[in-house]
Amino acid sequence: MKKKITLLFILIAGFANAQLKSTGNVALGTNMTANMTLNNATSIVTLTLVGPNDRWFAVQFGSFNGGMEAATDVVYWNGTTLVDAVHVGIGAAPTTDSTNNWTLVTNTNNAPATGQRTLVYTRPFSTGDSNDYTFNFADNTLDLALAKHQTASFSMANHGTSSSNRTLALDVSLVLGIDDFSLNASTVYPNPSNGNFTITTKTFLKSVDVYNINGALIKSYKVADSSENIEFNITDLPSGVYLLELKNDTDKTWKKVIIE
Repeated sequence: MKKKITLLFILIAGFANAQLKSTGNVALGTNMTANMTLNNATSIVTLTLVGPNDRWFAVQFGSFNGGMEAATDVVYWNGTTLVDAVHVGIGAAPTTDSTNNWTLVTNTNNAPATGQRTLVYTRPFSTGDSNDYTFNFADNTLDLALAKHQTASFSMANHGTSSSNRTLALDVSLVLGIDDFSLNASTVYPNPSNGNFTITTKTFLKSVDVYNINGALIKSYKVADSSENIEFNITDLPSGVYLLELKNDTDKTWKKVIIE
């Protein structure tokens, strides 16, 4: 059964041009939540998905009428990675897309404190893949369906009908958000790229340090001005995964980038 959720509209004077819309944290049972935030400035959607460590969990999104419907976009945690897929209907495993268009930001194992895992992934509004839902910032609602396996298993199967495991289909209001002016809200795009990146930030950025995936410092750059869009070139580095440490006098954050 579909459930209508209306979330509080948040708008504070001085932030009338906010570029974020979010579903807020949508819960299934006691140990699974999903949050989708749309950034109109970068045309990037951020998915924060929390679920149990010992079984698969999934979220389907887009525009649909029921639960896990065929031909709808879905992602699920398989114990190793977030799988980009398209649903083929109840009782069958989703079909994996030929290209995974979701980029990992963080993967945090919260056990043993909570027995949960927190995943943060990003994806462009439009990927050009016919299997992928195209997000539209002008939309006021987004349909979500959440599910997880009823027992500890990563084998894709019917997730059961109990209140703690069933598919929960929601018509969720996308709420205009308040702009985040911390360094954590900075974005780096396109990502992946050939080494030419743009860093977009709404606060002063003083320096950028580049590390390899093993944590070794490779380069350090000083930022000359406080422009919101900073062109950043590391085309001289070989293909691979790198970590950028963005810093100013009071704040710092990490961003992962991929050079193809």
